[in-house]
Amino acid sequence: MQDKTPEISPVNITQSVAILIDGNNIERSLHSITGDNNVMVNFDVLIPKLLKGRGLSRLIYFKEGKAISTKLADRLLNNFMGSVVPCHKSADIPLSISATQIARKVDTIIVLSGDSDYIELVKHLKGEGVRVEIAAVEKTTAAILIEGADHFVPITVEDSFTLSPKSRRYPNKSGSETSKKKSSSRAKVPASSKTKPRQTKKTTKAKVTKESVSKRKPNSKAKTVNKSRSNSSQNNRGKKK
Repeated sequence: MQDKTPEISPVNITQSVAILIDGNNIERSLHSITGDNNVMVNFDVLIPKLLKGRGLSRLIYFKEGKAISTKLADRLLNNFMGSVVPCHKSADIPLSISATQIARKVDTIIVLSGDSDYIELVKHLKGEGVRVEIAAVEKTTAAILIEGADHFVPITVEDSFTLSPKSRRYPNKSGSETSKKKSSSRAKVPASSKTKPRQTKKTTKAKVTKESVSKRKPNSKAKTVNKSRSNSSQNNRGKKK
């Protein structure tokens, strides 16, 4: 006779989860294992993998610097009601402050980072009765952080996607070829051909003005000579009388 294992009824898990992401750490880890700086985290795949049917209470993406992609911010907001927080330097201090602030409002906090600096945060949160999970690239994650967490979730290449290079401005080949043709046709026109007509116009104008002046000057001199002659003749007549 075969032993019949009792069927396990589905358990309704009502844990509330907060996901705090050290963006720079995760991005650098993915770049190191793939050798491609255009690789990014695919949150549409990773977030359901981390939650496992639990409820999402918070999702905060901490990013060093002010240059934050608006597409990423909009995607996290629309799909997960998440937010992006710019950091002045590294994300460990702002992330740790946010974790301690929301520790009493959630059951589990998932930290996306493999940095060993978060070990003290993990110990503090566990002391407050919060379940702490770490999700990061296993190759670049500190061993002390994996051992200190309640659960570790490895982030793999399957949880990422590759952005197109920035140099590709035109999606269609025809568009790029036409732009190249336009630029080459413009480059073929010599600069001297554009300046020559302007010089000829200026020289012709200068010639016309010089000729007109030269024509006007004799006329003015002749008039003055004629006036002087008429005045001298009148004076001579007056003396004879």
